[in-house]
Amino acid sequence: MTKMTLGAHPYLLGFERLERLMERTAKSENNGYPPFNIEQTSENSYRITLALAGFCEDDISITVEERQLMIRGRQAEEDGERVYLHRGIAARQFQRSFVLAEGVEVAGATLENGLLHVDLNKAEPERVVQTIKINRG
Repeated sequence: MTKMTLGAHPYLLGFERLERLMERTAKSENNGYPPFNIEQTSENSYRITLALAGFCEDDISITVEERQLMIRGRQAEEDGERVYLHRGIAARQFQRSFVLAEGVEVAGATLENGLLHVDLNKAEPERVVQTIKINRG
């Protein structure tokens, strides 16, 4: 039995890019760090919140490339003056990615009280009816 893919289905034309996005999402690392929430704040907006204790704005980069929102964090190296008796706060680098649908754009980001909020807005899709003229061959 062969595996049916979106690109191979006869009624789904041009969905190869969606299939690649699904594969990339399935392969992305899911280690649970940093923890995050996704909430719908209105009919056309969302908010992703990541818990980033100990990170400042300079430690975080947010990019969007090919409909993929990428949030990376890397804290500056410590100068070695601190002596920890117990170190329970994670200070490791991370990378968290989210695939955005067509029409979803990043509206902004804020960092407050150790929480990074990334706000997303979804544009209303245009409803266009197109009439196609038949040319004579």
